[in-house]
Amino acid sequence: MRELSKRMVRLVSRRTPAFRDEAGSAVAEFVMVVSLLTFLTLMVMQLALALHIHNTVLDAAAEGARYATLADSSLPAGAQRTRDLITTAIGARYATDVAARFGDSAGYPSVEVRVIAPLPLMGLLGAPRGLEVVAHASVESLH
Repeated sequence: MRELSKRMVRLVSRRTPAFRDEAGSAVAEFVMVVSLLTFLTLMVMQLALALHIHNTVLDAAAEGARYATLADSSLPAGAQRTRDLITTAIGARYATDVAARFGDSAGYPSVEVRVIAPLPLMGLLGAPRGLEVVAHASVESLH
């Protein structure tokens, strides 16, 4: 019995320095994992913000194109409608470069509204002309 207890004491005394070397490693691992998860969460949120801005600008351009095709409307009115919608939804900074023109879409006369806006890369800051959307709407006729 004594021999067994002496062996166990030797085994424990051999392993103790290894356990002491890992003291505090849980804190370091926690910091690394939390940092990585925080970074990934922020990147997903940034992607969601960029998609929201893209979809908002695209929807405003489509509405402006439809507005310009109405019988009692014009191209400048459609461009202004697009600017107003973008300004109301996400801010005037995104509505500075809006152009409307007549064109063809699938062989039919249409109005094209093109918006060039900043692409948010970090918060709302980003590439100044990184996002370009184009929307088309068929021109109404009284034939």
